[in-house]
Amino acid sequence: MYAIAIREPGDPEVLEWTEQADPRPGPGEVLVDVAAAGVNRADLSQRQGNYPPPKGASEILGLECSGTIAELGEGVVDWRVGDEVCALLAGGGYAERVVVPAAQLLPVPEGVDLVDAAGLAEVSCTVWSNVVMEGGLTAGKLLLVHGGSGGIGTSAIQIARALGARVAATAGAAESREFCRELGADPVIGYRDEDFVEVVKGLGGADVILDNMGASYLDRNLSALAPDGHLAVIGMQGGRKAELDLGRMLVKRLRISVLGLRGRPLDGPTGKAAIVADVREKLWPHVAAGRVRPIVRSRIPLPEAARAHSLLEAGGVHGKILLTRS
Repeated sequence: MYAIAIREPGDPEVLEWTEQADPRPGPGEVLVDVAAAGVNRADLSQRQGNYPPPKGASEILGLECSGTIAELGEGVVDWRVGDEVCALLAGGGYAERVVVPAAQLLPVPEGVDLVDAAGLAEVSCTVWSNVVMEGGLTAGKLLLVHGGSGGIGTSAIQIARALGARVAATAGAAESREFCRELGADPVIGYRDEDFVEVVKGLGGADVILDNMGASYLDRNLSALAPDGHLAVIGMQGGRKAELDLGRMLVKRLRISVLGLRGRPLDGPTGKAAIVADVREKLWPHVAAGRVRPIVRSRIPLPEAARAHSLLEAGGVHGKILLTRS
């Protein structure tokens, strides 16, 4: 098969389309012919040498894909060759074929194009596990989403609205803010010239905050939370280290979770299999009904992954960039 390889850590130009060994499924795994792969910021970090794959995972980039099952490993009984699926991966998506644990597969939802489905698994499982399973978001509560116009943000806004929650979002450019409003966020806060803390406090405080900034937003996020609120940190674009006021957390009974998805084990109560199963049971009906949909900014041929990375790094991308086989 052919796949994208990283020649050496560096700029997008280090990505190369090269011939590599065909993967084969082991027990409990399936082989998927890839139709498309989603591009995520974690891929950019791995390309730069800052985010190595977990032990035993593929060195090939790509945390989510869609495609058709080509082969079943020993013991797989719930899937059939020819099934159209989307998959949560620890790596390997930027390739013509990828091996996936069967428990990390999701059916392509009714009404969703096979290629567009490549942008569903990673964002859906990330948002659902952090905002719903950990954060406890339910109808009537207020979710604050930082970076509302990106891949994670657009998914989070839609999921929260589908659950009947209220959503506030931060975004930069005017067109990004308008895009968030169209998805159901209200208010949308311009982080360059507005204070999200004051805006959210005026709404009674956020019950859950989904944060991709990390250290630079920590203190302000704690201020913006309502009593018994939950801060879910999924990124560190604003740094890794900050001072934490435990006294304020104690008084307001606040909680912080800093949970990645890629390195989780397959099994166990917080493992990937449990997350995927919960997403399939509780979120996929909303996707099939059209209340949550993949937001696709661009489709770019897989051999041109460098161009996709440059586009994402430039900023201002609304929704997902997908790498396609055709």
